[in-house]
Amino acid sequence: MSLKSFLKKTLVSKELSDQLDKIEKPVGSLGYDPWGFNSDTNKIVLSLFSGIYNKYFRVETSGIENVPATGPVLIIANHSGQLPIDGTLIGYAVSSREKSPRLPRAMIERFFPTVPFLGNFLNQVGAVLGDPNNCAKMLDNGEAIVVFPEGVRGSGKLYRDRYQLKRFGNGFVHLAMKHNTPIVPVGVVGCEETIPAFANFSPLAKLLNVPYIPLALPFILPAKVRLNFGKPISFSNDDLSEEQVTRRVEKVKSAINDLIAKGLDDRQGIFE
Repeated sequence: MSLKSFLKKTLVSKELSDQLDKIEKPVGSLGYDPWGFNSDTNKIVLSLFSGIYNKYFRVETSGIENVPATGPVLIIANHSGQLPIDGTLIGYAVSSREKSPRLPRAMIERFFPTVPFLGNFLNQVGAVLGDPNNCAKMLDNGEAIVVFPEGVRGSGKLYRDRYQLKRFGNGFVHLAMKHNTPIVPVGVVGCEETIPAFANFSPLAKLLNVPYIPLALPFILPAKVRLNFGKPISFSNDDLSEEQVTRRVEKVKSAINDLIAKGLDDRQGIFE
């Protein structure tokens, strides 16, 4: 028995296995799809992550039904927390929802695949290099895709800048227009406090060719996380100038700001 088979048999409950088997995710004879997704690896990771999601971060969601049950969709969220915890929480929330669960794919920074073993592992759990061509092909394949338009500008922000959205790239709106894809905005509250960073060693990060090296606590705090999913936003595929596309990006950004504000208003404190 292989290690993966052993872990699947030991860790994955029948209920979770049956739940994930309901989600259509075409894979080849070896159990992988064209982007490296593997069903068994995904089941093992979700089994291990369930306690973190439910007990450590105590995640609450609202509006998760706004993610369409089928067809291509771009799930667009604010980015924070130094590590891609926010993307993992969003993915778990959508894949574990009671009605019409889906397994979203996450667009990741080009840095991650360069880390030995990490890139392959991330591919197996559904993450894909954040390249427009990859995203376009997956939208054509009817995938739900999590995108953080702030990129490392968001994930690496300092604690003093928490919940202040950085510049959004325009690429996701171009893709939504071209592929007739709805955008579901998400406001993530709580991840800013999981690994608060107080400075960034930019010269060392540049020397090591990594996005950032934060001065932060050496552990992850159990901040309570709220995920607020907004109503889908659709844009027609008009012939627009880049300035007009930017205005559409700002509409999405404004929706995310409103969802963040809702999450901040709803919480009593960082850990509750």
